[in-house]
Amino acid sequence: QVQLVEFGGGLVQAGGSLRLSCAASRTIFMFNAMGWYRQAPGKQRELVAAMLSGGRTNYADSVKGRFTISRDNAKNTVYLQMSSLKPEDTGVYYCNANEGSGWTLRDYWGQGTQVTVSS
Repeated sequence: QVQLVEFGGGLVQAGGSLRLSCAASRTIFMFNAMGWYRQAPGKQRELVAAMLSGGRTNYADSVKGRFTISRDNAKNTVYLQMSSLKPEDTGVYYCNANEGSGWTLRDYWGQGTQVTVSS
């Protein structure tokens, strides 16, 4: 079993920065991908940023140039550095990881951390 624990959410003014951390209970080396999703009030959960095992990254158009996803395999941790934050970035942010394939494919989710950007 894998557990994901998130840190770093909080309240910040528009234009400010936050760094979210997601620590896994075991090595993240073999995960197919890790990423961050968010869910704003009244909206569906959406992908914010993802990193594949080979290092390729993918970002939502709304955050390109402002957010950066990275990982530290030695610490079993993935990060989301957020800068130039906007009120539209407000929401609950969830860490995600998946492993395996076919019949053994599994997804893991963090508990979520609230990010609130005030104007």
